[in-house]
Amino acid sequence: MTYPDHILFGTAYYAEYLPADRLETDFKLMKAAHINLIRIAESTWSTAEPSEGHFDFSQILRVLEAANRWDIAVMIGTPTYAIPPWMAAAYPEVLAITDKGRNQYGSRQNMDISHPTYRFFSERIIRRLMAAVQPYKAVLAVQLDNETKPYHTAGPNVQRQFIHWLRNQYGDVQALNQALGLSYWSNSVDAWENLPDVTGTINGSLAALFARFQRSLVTEFLAWQAEIVREYLRPDQFVTHNFDYEWRGYSYGLQAETDHYQAASCLDIAGCDIYHPSQDQFSGRETAFCSAACWSLKRSNYLVLETQAQGQPDWTPYPGQLRLQAFNHLANGSDSVMYWHWHSIHNAVETYWKGILSHDLRPNATYYEIAGLGADLERLGPKLRQLKKMNKVAILVSQDALTGLNIFSPIPGCGFYNDILRLFADALYDLNLEYDLLYPQQVSLFSQYELIVVPVLYSAADDLLESLKDYARQGGCLLISFKCGFSSPELTVAKDLQPHLLSEACGMHYDQFTLPRQVSLTGDAYDLSKVDRVITDWMELIIPDQATVVSHYDHPAWGKYAAVTKNDYGNGQVWYVGCRPQPAYLKALLCQLIKETAERTGQDVKSLIPGARFPIVIRSGINLEGHTLHYYFNASAQSVAQPYLHPSGCELLSQHLVKTGELLQLEPWAVRIFEEEAKNVSIH
Repeated sequence: MTYPDHILFGTAYYAEYLPADRLETDFKLMKAAHINLIRIAESTWSTAEPSEGHFDFSQILRVLEAANRWDIAVMIGTPTYAIPPWMAAAYPEVLAITDKGRNQYGSRQNMDISHPTYRFFSERIIRRLMAAVQPYKAVLAVQLDNETKPYHTAGPNVQRQFIHWLRNQYGDVQALNQALGLSYWSNSVDAWENLPDVTGTINGSLAALFARFQRSLVTEFLAWQAEIVREYLRPDQFVTHNFDYEWRGYSYGLQAETDHYQAASCLDIAGCDIYHPSQDQFSGRETAFCSAACWSLKRSNYLVLETQAQGQPDWTPYPGQLRLQAFNHLANGSDSVMYWHWHSIHNAVETYWKGILSHDLRPNATYYEIAGLGADLERLGPKLRQLKKMNKVAILVSQDALTGLNIFSPIPGCGFYNDILRLFADALYDLNLEYDLLYPQQVSLFSQYELIVVPVLYSAADDLLESLKDYARQGGCLLISFKCGFSSPELTVAKDLQPHLLSEACGMHYDQFTLPRQVSLTGDAYDLSKVDRVITDWMELIIPDQATVVSHYDHPAWGKYAAVTKNDYGNGQVWYVGCRPQPAYLKALLCQLIKETAERTGQDVKSLIPGARFPIVIRSGINLEGHTLHYYFNASAQSVAQPYLHPSGCELLSQHLVKTGELLQLEPWAVRIFEEEAKNVSIH
């Protein structure tokens, strides 16, 4: 695999949805906009194989021929996420059975990705497609499937596989009964063949294991596709996939259905789809989180394979926002910006998810802004690509904890884990504390960070908790939230002091918790209003042992208990937040924590936390020339004056020199890119 030698600036392109005479017009417009890559083929299995065993790749090949002529690279997608009608009609067993019954045909992603019949047809179309496109030099990469998940598949085929998976894990049913507490409500099983349909279980441990197994189906499925695809690739081509995130009308948090860390192991370059609010709702927080998640899969640069151009009706971007959003992706470590999609769809469910061109297929304000952006990326690409991130803060995330809190959420419905994860991530973002994500498999990397944030690590293996203690003992700083260390990865609640294995390091313990009603945090050390000291959703009644109390609960019954504590542990420090605070409180706490960390380690506090706050957003990294880049964004509709906080350098977009402390006038949605130790010379 050869890593791309330029920033990939692209769009999804579906000739199948367009009049035949559009091809040359579209490529001419794309070339004028400096678009250098298109993504094709992933959504059109029924066009490539209109009936069983009859293949027609003419639409794909005419696009590849045009791409060769116009010198635009192509990413081929394997078209396996949307099966054709003939398959569902002739082989209805490929449609997934979920807890709601067998899926009907119509929507995409309605199949059982593990079913042998589906796999047979998938392998055949992949091989036929790869053989057809293999001769074309324009093909740069292959995207495996599309936003793959197990789609809640739980039919007999899947449950047989699950039993086999359990047998490999536990050996015999008695070990399973003991580990999962199946004696409760008489759920113990006497033989593997008598394990009931897991979709009806009341046992959270069994449900969590089934969710873990379903995630493993995705990991195996993508690895299976990658192995097939690589048989057809040249050395200069690469394999990727577009991971998506929890969806709340836009990309929000960790994806519960897919273990991205495990699934990414088969990829050459990790990829993702990031959609976010726009107009006055744009903040960049979603981009920062999803980017950190994708970077952390391989701890390297990644590709944004889909993001919005116009998008949904309330996303139509204000002037300047597309530039800000694109440079924001690059500042977070992406080496691409790719839009979904080129033209707005004229039929079906995504009619109002608009592309670069509107339904009239003519250049518009969005197109012209993208064209200007493309020119800048082409000019500055050598300076901006493969930005190396050197973050000092990390957030520990856990797929098992996400599953556990979806099963045992303190509040109705799912999503609680991501709510708290984003609470902490967004507080870091607003303070311009760039962060990575860490996965439980990456404990060897803990020592690289000044601060590790551990939000709602509900279920965790003992060795992971011991690694956190070792990190603090050796001089690291931990910020731990409520509901950490509560259970094992199988959701068996710990039988010792809470937080399990962490109470010594935290210098406190608790044995009771409740839901807060009209409860606030005491003290005015942070100069916060009463509203900003209100807590919600959950509170643990903390009893300090050696810890110092940062805040108590302000409540007639709960006032004797601590809410937030800090404790010196070995050479490090452990902070514990036993409730869900308001964002303003959490940001104030983080500022205190960073200040004390700087004092404890003899560092300048300014080296740990920049002197700028949201809506000014600062992202930094080191480019291929070894120079440090600093992106300054104004993520607001108001002009902002902001001092330049870094060593003197050159602003790359304007080619103006800037000195430390110089006041920058940042207009709404502005972008400035500074390169340290750079001279005011033209960049070609």
